[in-house]
Amino acid sequence: MTSWQSLHDGWSLTAIGNPEVPEAVASAPVPATVPGCVHTDLLAAGLIPDPYLDEHELMLGWIGRTDWCYQTTFRWDGGDGDRVDLVCAGLDTVATVTLNDVELGRTANMHRSYSFDVRRVLRAGDNVLRVRFDSAYRYAEAEQRRLGARPKAYATPFNFIRKMACNFGWDWGPELVTAGIWQEIGLRTWRTARLAEVRPQVTVAGAEGRVQVRVEVDPADDGDPAVPLTVRATVAGEVAETVLGPGQRGAELTVTVADPELWWPRGYGAQPRYPLAVTLHAGERELDGWHRQIGFRSVRLSTAADEHGSAFTVVVNDLPIFARGVNWIPDDCFPHRVTRQRYAERLRQACDANVNFLRIWGGGRYESEDFYDLADELGLLVGQDFLFSCAAYPEEEPLRTEVRAEAAEQIVRLASHPSLVLWFGNNENIWGWHDWGWQAELADRTWGAGYYFELLPGLLAELDPSRPYWPGSPWSGRPDIHPNDPAHGSMHIWTVWNQLDYTHYRDYLPRFVAEFGWQGPASYATLRRAIPGRELAEDSPAMAHRQKAGDGQLKLARGLDAHLPAPRDFDDWHYLTQLNQARAVSVGVEHLRSYRPVCMGSLVWQLNDCWPATSWAAVDGDGRRKPLWYALRRAYADRLLTIQPRQGGLALVAVNDGGTPWTGRVDVTRLTLAGEPRGKASVELSVPPYSEYTWPLPADVASPDDPRAELLVADPGGDGERSFWFFAEDRELAYPPARYEATVEPSPDGVRVRVTARTILRDLVLAPDRLDPAAEVDEALVTLLPGESATFTVRSAAPLDPAALTARPVLRCVNDMVPQH
Repeated sequence: MTSWQSLHDGWSLTAIGNPEVPEAVASAPVPATVPGCVHTDLLAAGLIPDPYLDEHELMLGWIGRTDWCYQTTFRWDGGDGDRVDLVCAGLDTVATVTLNDVELGRTANMHRSYSFDVRRVLRAGDNVLRVRFDSAYRYAEAEQRRLGARPKAYATPFNFIRKMACNFGWDWGPELVTAGIWQEIGLRTWRTARLAEVRPQVTVAGAEGRVQVRVEVDPADDGDPAVPLTVRATVAGEVAETVLGPGQRGAELTVTVADPELWWPRGYGAQPRYPLAVTLHAGERELDGWHRQIGFRSVRLSTAADEHGSAFTVVVNDLPIFARGVNWIPDDCFPHRVTRQRYAERLRQACDANVNFLRIWGGGRYESEDFYDLADELGLLVGQDFLFSCAAYPEEEPLRTEVRAEAAEQIVRLASHPSLVLWFGNNENIWGWHDWGWQAELADRTWGAGYYFELLPGLLAELDPSRPYWPGSPWSGRPDIHPNDPAHGSMHIWTVWNQLDYTHYRDYLPRFVAEFGWQGPASYATLRRAIPGRELAEDSPAMAHRQKAGDGQLKLARGLDAHLPAPRDFDDWHYLTQLNQARAVSVGVEHLRSYRPVCMGSLVWQLNDCWPATSWAAVDGDGRRKPLWYALRRAYADRLLTIQPRQGGLALVAVNDGGTPWTGRVDVTRLTLAGEPRGKASVELSVPPYSEYTWPLPADVASPDDPRAELLVADPGGDGERSFWFFAEDRELAYPPARYEATVEPSPDGVRVRVTARTILRDLVLAPDRLDPAAEVDEALVTLLPGESATFTVRSAAPLDPAALTARPVLRCVNDMVPQH
């Protein structure tokens, strides 16, 4: 039977050949953790400051320009004749592996595993294993010189090395170029033969589930050719097996399951999974085993032409799915620190925001087994980018061979996961070639087209034809149509954030938006931890350091100027920019959902952050939910009421993404800011599942007497959230000064704060993390009319001062900016 000896203990780390290395680091080996990386080892040893705090990132560039050697000594007590492989699941990145001073091999790809036959190098007793990592900068720069420069979004040559591109810095993340043994490493011992590769293809046809299992077997040199090898596959009590003939290394088995329970996206049904076991036998002896959980479901991508262009709709079990989605980036610059518990917390935050689709962005990593297992369990659909982003990628050797090996390994690794429903070939590279001046700069040099249009679809056709593939995001589906054409394929909307007011999201009628977003700062407690001991100011060097987007602060200010009162201090700026982020994304999401089924996807950029920053994230780098998260929860609810501009007037749109009809009365009332009615109309809803209904509002309701002093409220009578429409921007509205009463009562795990409005209170936010960094609140962005009340439940183990909890800057609303008379 195959056995495993982990080699995670006893490692040390030594810097090699860089005069910039501090003496404290260069003078002696540093204890190292595996899996891990150089940055976290130096941090644990107290030799560098935390790169996420203050401006420490700028002090640590020497780490990525230094060569490093990891070393450990381990004992080996295995017998002669065993086949023993050193398996390296992840080496970051340019590595030379030696065992007992014998070079086993060299690697240059963070995104794949490597295996070395070490049976002739191992010795009984102590063995010395070294992994030397050369500077990723130096390698990439040398490849750039050799192959010729290619266009890219940032100065560093991240497109010349198969490494997590965002390690080199991005418009939301720091430049921390890592090195290290970032995934497991160990010895695999086996006899006779082992399962080298298992590829399950799970399909559904009518009432029958089929699991087609393709197996590759690796024989040992000491295998007995007279002993037949049997491969067996078992699922749901059904068994298939086959005997390999002499010299045969591959086999294909099909297991048929009658009437399997179907795996559904969250919100559409349950997520049953079935254990799939594949075992290899020599006679009665089991040699190796492979075990996964699978789900029976069908998936296809509908791109049919229609009167609006051509569709881009994910169809699961023959049901078109509106992708209520977010984009996912690496949750930490040091990915070995992202535990299963942390993945579970982050994906639960996605589910609690009513998200059903995650796109894994192409400048990070192929996500882990923990990530995908949790997505399977939770019913989250996943679109995985192949790892090419915002650059022209050379197709010459050795990169082409590395890309092929990496892609093949990841296709096979992820084939068992029902959550994975779509592969994208790249992020924005086809768009870049078309629009960003690349063609003139490239001349006749390669840029990645051979990967996106030939290599990757060819590998998927061979290794996993059960999932759809799309050559890029964005991509229109045809070379004669602009790659970011809203009427065809997937598109990205960045003109709005970069150049326009967020209301311009309504100018688009796309089929599927794979990226759009608006920035806002991290939560107060997150910023306070990241910038300790200094006053927080939006224009301080420390805050500027956390803004990685070009002209990001100017764009935030432009967005505020169009809508909200001018901030008087940092507390105002922080509340208003977070609020504006939430409103901007809500406008986009509600607009896109209101045009279902023409538009069938809204993927907000982005769910998460990798460090404490001002960025597009809904959940900040410390895992705290920003106001945007609460806005997403509301905008992505199964049942959405939204008031939208239509044909020169206003319309009420009811979107039903639930599985039952939505019936009931909705009252739409025009009110003064003081709560006095000025007009009213009602409609009886009858919205079938997975559809929308649009009702033009009568002119006497939709037209204000005084735009500065009136609003609309659409109330479904408790069956869903109310929807508001204000006829003017906040900075123009004749708000009264905010007046309210607030009470604080203890609850089992914190307190309940009840706010009763004496005037209108727009977009109430309670930020208990200003008092206790661990405190959380259940609701945000609550608008109350005069006389209405809302209760906020705060979870906190610390005692919270009631007076501080119910006053600025902890409790905020837009019209607390109006001076009290």
